[in-house]
Amino acid sequence: MEKFKKHWEIQHNWQLLFPFFGLIILAYSAFKIANAFLDNYGITVTIIASLFIFLGLLKLVLFIFKKLEKKWILDYKWEMIRVFMVFAFTGSSSLFVGRPIIRFIGITKENLNLTLYWFLYIIIGLIFYQILLVIFGWLFGQFKFFWEFEKKMLRRFGLNRFLD
Repeated sequence: MEKFKKHWEIQHNWQLLFPFFGLIILAYSAFKIANAFLDNYGITVTIIASLFIFLGLLKLVLFIFKKLEKKWILDYKWEMIRVFMVFAFTGSSSLFVGRPIIRFIGITKENLNLTLYWFLYIIIGLIFYQILLVIFGWLFGQFKFFWEFEKKMLRRFGLNRFLD
């Protein structure tokens, strides 16, 4: 355990929650992926496939951590898990927020061209993604990181005038 704490630069036991929940979220994602493809094969096959997908996703995430470790400026390695969790919650939440909004506006697949519907759906989701990213960043104690990330993203979209 000490080797794990040292590797992830964990100073307090409460910080172990982030690797723990990160693994839980990764396992859930692996199960959802396996279940989507192997739903007809039974739970045993799905669970076995989930384990292999979990290991593959874990290798991928650790590889990405290593690459982003140099690019993102964070105080401790365990904070990268927290950042990834914010991205995960934001992505999922933007769909849940965008869907009712698009229905409230009256946009449906039936009353619009399918291409236009998906274009508007993505635009509305992207708008809420930007807002939720900062909110979840604040809730997870990473407001400064995500505010800087948001400003960089808005500059890339050519929206510099909203930052002044």
